[in-house]
Amino acid sequence: MANYLQDQRKVTTHRLAEMKQRGEKIAMLTAYDYSMARLIDEAGMDVILVGDSASNVMAGNMTTLPMTLDQMIYHAKSVVKGVKRALVVCDLPFGSYQGNSKEALASAVRIMKESHAEAVKMEGGSEIRESIERVLCAGIPVMGHLGLTPQSINKFGTYAVRAKEEAEANKLIEDAQMLEEIGCFALVLEKIPATLATRVSQEVNIPVIGIGAGGGVDGQVLVMHDMLGINKGFSPRFLRRYADLSTIINDAVAHYIDDVKTSDFPNEKEQY
Repeated sequence: MANYLQDQRKVTTHRLAEMKQRGEKIAMLTAYDYSMARLIDEAGMDVILVGDSASNVMAGNMTTLPMTLDQMIYHAKSVVKGVKRALVVCDLPFGSYQGNSKEALASAVRIMKESHAEAVKMEGGSEIRESIERVLCAGIPVMGHLGLTPQSINKFGTYAVRAKEEAEANKLIEDAQMLEEIGCFALVLEKIPATLATRVSQEVNIPVIGIGAGGGVDGQVLVMHDMLGINKGFSPRFLRRYADLSTIINDAVAHYIDDVKTSDFPNEKEQY
């Protein structure tokens, strides 16, 4: 058995820093409910992200924007109950931190107190520096997020690769350095050129987790519903499907329906 499967110590922000220092890749995956979080944690996941992607895969919305703070707390609370080892990080949802640093702190405090998550994730760089600093000053760990930031999709107007031009790439590097300087414990880079992501990972001392950012970073994150093949309508280049649960679930449900319709279920052994 691999060492990382044998190591059942609780994952902390400090342990993630140690993993980067010794070159051990960090595995991160989203979860939104108790049952799936328990299975993911038992498999040996390092970080579980309670993502605002719940808006898409759990609520059926087109973007992450409709998620409320109450909804994020509900999902995070459910996830935490199923986790023993992984570090649980919860997204601060759109509108709960961007324009007001005091509101950002209040939002982060609610997540920590009501859900018992262990860190929050915030999208953006210099534009939200004041909000991040206020949250950090309260002793709440913050994971940054640069590159494609889904909460700003209406500003971008597209989910295309970000930071391909020199000016945007330079700003991303500056923002990454700033996030490290003010105290963020880790950073997510989404959908940017692999060479740029590798450079950022080499230039900052905090762990850099990629999604669509190539293999030169310190770890990877995917949305659980995408990698398990539950959601087949989303197929970007960076996604690798590790299962086809959509087909498995459909076949199982169809089999159940057939058994009910033909009176095959329940049989005599399945009755009291």
